[in-house]
Amino acid sequence: MNKFQNRSRKSLRAKWWDYSRNGAYFITICTKDREHFFGEIRNGKMILSGTGIIADILWHEIPNRLPFVSLGEFVVMPDHVHGILILDKSGDVNHPLFPNAANPQQQMDKEPQTGLKKSQTMSIISPKSNTISVIIRSYKSAVTKHANRLGLKNGWQSLYHDRIIRDHDEYQRISEYIINNPKDWRKNR
Repeated sequence: MNKFQNRSRKSLRAKWWDYSRNGAYFITICTKDREHFFGEIRNGKMILSGTGIIADILWHEIPNRLPFVSLGEFVVMPDHVHGILILDKSGDVNHPLFPNAANPQQQMDKEPQTGLKKSQTMSIISPKSNTISVIIRSYKSAVTKHANRLGLKNGWQSLYHDRIIRDHDEYQRISEYIINNPKDWRKNR
């Protein structure tokens, strides 16, 4: 009997987008059961716990490990983190930072789809290096490892949320949302 029979997590990723391509991504990662592992909001300001400090430090370390990644706004909240990751592989001139807002699928449509062999299919469904998913998985793992080593409470939801940022105006709106998240904490509850 298969333990995981009829159990599969639905991917939250856009099927038409290659998450290793240049782009700006709004990321939200929540704690397990929305527990307040990262600290608390006092007077509109986030006061980080030990686990929250680790989450903050390790997010800011991402570009040191992956030079093609830069960071936009970021905030640690009591039960989640919000951040903007920017993938910019300078040699990748075919894939601009922001996709065409009117037709974001345009970038994917440029590549012809042909019949796939089994090895090609496995290559497509296997985790790719330097993708948003791998970056987030590594980040979550590092936070968990360091928090556990220090005996701090922690845990993540298995999935995360992302939004492909389509233009500069959207980037600005999301940045403002992240910046204002601590002071708007009670309003959003």
